[in-house]
Amino acid sequence: MAQQENKLNRETFSCPICLDLLKDPVATTCGHSYCMNCIQNFWDGEDEKRIHSCPQCRQTFIPRPVLKKNTMLAALVEELKKTGLQAAPADHCYAGPEDVACDVCTGRKLKALKSCLACLASYCEKHLQPHHDVAPLKKHKLVEPSKKLQENICSRHDEVMKMFCRTDQQCICYLCSVDEHKGHDTVSAAAERTERQRELEVSRQNIQQRIQDREKDVKELQQEVEAINGSADKAVEDSEKIFTELIHLMEKRRSDVKQQVRSQQETEVSRVKELQEKLEQEITELKRKYAELEQLSHTEDHNQFLHNYPSLSRLSQSTDSSSINIRPLRDFEDVTAAVSELRDKLQDVLRDQRTNISLTDTEVHVSLSGPEPEPKTRAEFLKYSRELTLDPNTAYTQLLLSEGNRKVTCTDQHQSHSSHPDRFTDYCQVLSRQSLTGRCYWEVEWRGRGVNVAVTYKNISRAGRSDECRFGFNDKSWRLDCYTNSSEFYYTSVGTPISGPLSSRVGVYLDHSAGILSFYSVSETMTLLHRVQTTFTQPLYAGLYIHYESSAELCEVK
Repeated sequence: MAQQENKLNRETFSCPICLDLLKDPVATTCGHSYCMNCIQNFWDGEDEKRIHSCPQCRQTFIPRPVLKKNTMLAALVEELKKTGLQAAPADHCYAGPEDVACDVCTGRKLKALKSCLACLASYCEKHLQPHHDVAPLKKHKLVEPSKKLQENICSRHDEVMKMFCRTDQQCICYLCSVDEHKGHDTVSAAAERTERQRELEVSRQNIQQRIQDREKDVKELQQEVEAINGSADKAVEDSEKIFTELIHLMEKRRSDVKQQVRSQQETEVSRVKELQEKLEQEITELKRKYAELEQLSHTEDHNQFLHNYPSLSRLSQSTDSSSINIRPLRDFEDVTAAVSELRDKLQDVLRDQRTNISLTDTEVHVSLSGPEPEPKTRAEFLKYSRELTLDPNTAYTQLLLSEGNRKVTCTDQHQSHSSHPDRFTDYCQVLSRQSLTGRCYWEVEWRGRGVNVAVTYKNISRAGRSDECRFGFNDKSWRLDCYTNSSEFYYTSVGTPISGPLSSRVGVYLDHSAGILSFYSVSETMTLLHRVQTTFTQPLYAGLYIHYESSAELCEVK
């Protein structure tokens, strides 16, 4: 209760202008009290209008009142000061450089709570109170505090600009409409605001739609990034495995050659040492025989000489010199030559343009300006040509790959394919080794009863005879059936018959980011067979389904 009385006292004895305790209090004839300096300064600002008013109730005075200090009120305020009563607001209530200040406050101004479009002034909470209490002021339009209120005043007529000239596209006052803007297309500012508000709403909706479109683009680009990263990571992982296998194969071959050379070395050295020991034994025997004959030759007893000579003169059979086969070192030189030849062949393979590993064909094309126009002529299509090869690890067991894994033929014999999780187990299908993103074009030359030219995501099922494994019978693949007398397009098991000529060469154009897949019959001209417009969420792979006694080849196009 004491706090409420204290608050009441502060409000009762505070100046409505400075909001501090009254200093030299004076009272106007309308009954409101102010600091002498506060009300005098306020009226000084109204001298040009020659009409002075009460800042609270807006009652006007003509002429300017002469004010005298209210001694009783001054004494009462002094007594209140002695009790320690303070009425100054907190610092955070005062207006800073960036705030809109109250136009009524004198001295240090408080922050404005509202601006009045009728008064063209801004008010703090205290000075705004009359707009809530006084009936005429309640009709005024209050808005958020604004520093630009004076821009609503016509510089020519010093009137509030409540009209809009559509001819000159500017705000004007009423006097302008009958003066220099006479005859112009003028409306109230409120009416023009309503019209512009509708336009603003349309603009907002357009911007919102563009934001949604761009967010969709960002999402698609993120998916593209994830697809690129996934494809790149898979390529690195697979290439690391393949190179590791190659290294292991080379290490094994090196070990085999080394073992063979060492084994041959050991055999030859053993043979030579055995012959060497035999010869050394013969030499020892011959030396002993030579010494005995030497001794016999010096025997003076003729009878003794003749008696011993027959036994000493007989020599053991000598080793045949022809059995001593000193082989040349050409055998080992031939090994070195063979290894050198293998090295040269590997270098030639790695230098071959067909097997040279390059990332130039996997460039990702990203555009936010919409899909580029589809090529028209074969020359334009060939700008996006890709040299593709088939992946043996995906080929059905009755498919024979040849021509550097560019050609596939369906046979009646099972091929010696190793077991692999990527292999199609029940359909005569095979995938390309290379993934497809960006803008790509390739051609397929086919012969025989018929083939299916397809594109598919890599995660298509491989094992079994379900539709999940079959090109064109799920949501992961698209295929064009090519037969001698007919053609048909399949997606999610739905077939679409295709009219028009079908040559033995089919061109496939893919714009991955634009979601465009087109099949063409290629002869002297490019004839569109079928076009798909969709959204691709993963990199694609070229696929072929080969019917019995048929073949297809991924063409080298230039």
